[in-house]
Amino acid sequence: MTFVPQQQQTSGHPVLPSQPATSDGRPDLTLGLKYPIGAPPAVGEAIEVAPGVLWLRMPLPFALDHINVWAIADEDDHGLGWAIVDTGIMTSEATEAWCKVLSPHGPLAATTQGARVTRVLVTHMHPDHVGMAGWLTRKFGCRLWMARLEYLTCRVLAADTGREAPDDAVRFYRAAGWAEDALDRYRARFGGFGRHMHVLPDSFMRLSDGDCIQFGRSNWRVIIGRGHSPEHVCLLNEEQSLLISGDQVLPRISSNVSVFPSEPEANPLNDWLTSVASLRKTLSNELLVLPAHGEPFLGLHARLDRMTAGHQNSLSRLRQSLSEPLRVVDVFGALFARKINDSGEELGLATGEALAHLNYLLARREITRLTDANGVMRYMMK
Repeated sequence: MTFVPQQQQTSGHPVLPSQPATSDGRPDLTLGLKYPIGAPPAVGEAIEVAPGVLWLRMPLPFALDHINVWAIADEDDHGLGWAIVDTGIMTSEATEAWCKVLSPHGPLAATTQGARVTRVLVTHMHPDHVGMAGWLTRKFGCRLWMARLEYLTCRVLAADTGREAPDDAVRFYRAAGWAEDALDRYRARFGGFGRHMHVLPDSFMRLSDGDCIQFGRSNWRVIIGRGHSPEHVCLLNEEQSLLISGDQVLPRISSNVSVFPSEPEANPLNDWLTSVASLRKTLSNELLVLPAHGEPFLGLHARLDRMTAGHQNSLSRLRQSLSEPLRVVDVFGALFARKINDSGEELGLATGEALAHLNYLLARREITRLTDANGVMRYMMK
């Protein structure tokens, strides 16, 4: 989950609206985006967005109630099938949706026995993307393809399932200004990551920046983005002018960019802004973007420009607020559209997002940080 600047709305999922919506729920087209495919597929159905590329949706148990899944026509030694990009979260509803998609009468049926999945690719390690990957790879005896840092980070987080919150993490949130009751709630919730995903395979095929992958007769190039996750995979098909963007580029919500207890001095906002600038410089504005949430759209450059401007505006408001020493929890009003509920998960998400912006300014030596006798940090402009 992330939170958005004051002029934007919030949502109950790791990404939030970052554009004003029209009355039908779509972004305002004056912002430079077009939606040529039309209405999304119903759960269990598919829409062909380009020859050999199908758009499916899986349900999510959040305010943002879907994730887009992409099926690419593929072929291996055993014949025709589909490469699957992203999988949905592990729920009974998602399992039911996959069974419908893969049935002999489903949209991926390759034979009278149903569909064949040749491989499963995951853009990044968040449960709504990787949650069903273990189920699919075991069902079809196929390989999982991920970036190395995404796979290993996912394995580490899943290994925390059921364990007690580490002291380092408690100190991290106490330093941000959390009250003791909030820390108690954090201790009670800790270790839930792996409950939303099937166990990953014990081996994987590594995806690296610049790799070229052939799916059937189509060629796709791996582009790595950073900031939202450690080594986020996007897939570019230049011949068909397609970009599978995962959460790296979304049409009307901004992906979470957060600092976490495991790397408290990280600077993910710099990684995010650098990645966005690289995409803006190297990718054509004519690409049809196939995002993880929302609808396929045209207008990549306008969207990238708006994403950058949103964070720069947040940084400007943050600078103005730091005329006096403030804790992390004290800067929420400068960054987020509404009061943060300190009794739920959104407190941790807001803290991570705020720290991403504070660490960015620290790295640029624009602000200072002091720690008091109780271990609480305060930030101020130099």
